[in-house]
Amino acid sequence: MIYRLETFLANPDRTVAAFALAALLLLGALLGGLYIAALGPMLALAFTVAALGGLLMLTSVEWGLYFLVLLIGVLPFAALPVKVVFTPTFLDLVLWTVFFVWIAGFATARRRDIHFPLLGMLVAVFIALAIFTFAVGLAHSRLTPTILRRFIGLMLGIALFFVVVDTMRSERAMRNLTRVIILGGFLTALIGVVFYAIPQDWTVRILDALARFHYPAGHGALRFIEDDPHNPMRAIGTAVDPNVLGGMMILAAGILAPQIASKKPVVPRWFAWLALATEFLCLFWTYSRGSMLGMLAVLVILALVKYRRLLWVGALMAAGLWFLPWSKTYIQHLMAGLHGSDRATQMRFGEYRDAIRLISQYPWLGVGFIDTPEIGSYIGVSCVYLLIAEEMGLVGLSVFFLTVIGFFAQLIEGWRRLQNNPEREAILLGVGGAVAGAMVGGIFDHYLFNLVYPHMAMLFWTYIGLGVAAVSLKEESE
Repeated sequence: MIYRLETFLANPDRTVAAFALAALLLLGALLGGLYIAALGPMLALAFTVAALGGLLMLTSVEWGLYFLVLLIGVLPFAALPVKVVFTPTFLDLVLWTVFFVWIAGFATARRRDIHFPLLGMLVAVFIALAIFTFAVGLAHSRLTPTILRRFIGLMLGIALFFVVVDTMRSERAMRNLTRVIILGGFLTALIGVVFYAIPQDWTVRILDALARFHYPAGHGALRFIEDDPHNPMRAIGTAVDPNVLGGMMILAAGILAPQIASKKPVVPRWFAWLALATEFLCLFWTYSRGSMLGMLAVLVILALVKYRRLLWVGALMAAGLWFLPWSKTYIQHLMAGLHGSDRATQMRFGEYRDAIRLISQYPWLGVGFIDTPEIGSYIGVSCVYLLIAEEMGLVGLSVFFLTVIGFFAQLIEGWRRLQNNPEREAILLGVGGAVAGAMVGGIFDHYLFNLVYPHMAMLFWTYIGLGVAAVSLKEESE
């Protein structure tokens, strides 16, 4: 039939050929119109992008990682408009596809060996301990399909460490993933800035359009300081929560900042400046105090270690926070937090006390991830370290700290050998600075290890995997 069609279009009679081409275009337009009419413009676009992306992801693990990083930044909570036992998110589908393609590569002999770094032992122990404490916690908790999906997403997010380390086997692969991470951070910040700058009704209208993908909609989705609409609005972008958006800005700015001062940046320097300014503005509008401290920690650490120019960038940001008229409300909000005089800070102190009490009752392996054995206590505290101790006990927290310490030890050892490779050095230090900044932000929030925000764990462990891969690649080339 294809042969007949080609013959028909190649007909020497120009009238017949033109008629055939017009008929094909009309048929295609009608089918496209029916497709859009049946699903609606948003769903049609989403399914088309998903289909094309799915085909690309099936070709290589790298493409899956690219789509995963971009989806984390742009639509981390978008879910299928249909329910199959539970409602999978697009992020779930991409994450499962990444692992399917990665494992299938070994099954089909396309990948004949696996890179398993020494740090992987600690990561594997941490995952195993999390699964064990989750199972033990089911003795006093009720498991639901949604909780199970989120827990699996969290565990796979941590296991991304192994996928990234095993996939980043060349400088080209490392460079491309870094570029995609930088692009994803910029898009996240740009969406947050645009959603904040446009009138609130427009933002609500966009969120209402996303509601069919299970995004929170209406004016209730907007966030304000102390949840009071009379106070300034906080930027959320598509991250739903302003503190989570602030945490994403720490990671985005951390890996981006060295590109400003590096002798061999992986992105144009003008783009690095534009993206960093956008990310700072987005972070400023989140009014997330812990995230702002995390970003400043990133700049100070990177400046002290290598890039002195970033001290001026940090000083410029601090001056903007302190002296510009439009930052007066922010400074008041920041000082209230430091003095402990606002309601949010007082509630956080109350969470800390309750968390320490719960940890003292179940110190070694915690109470699991769902619920506590006793009425009147609860899991949930605005500090990732206390949250890990609640859920996995002091044993789990110790393994987490050992893993992070091992990561930084490996980065420091590798950095000493990478100072003659400015491109990879900037990637290595950017990853290290971002992880350090996120650890600072984790003192004041819990998004790095939370069932509600598994995409943050995915991004965090992708960074750690990228850093270890940068060191391992250098070792193999020597």
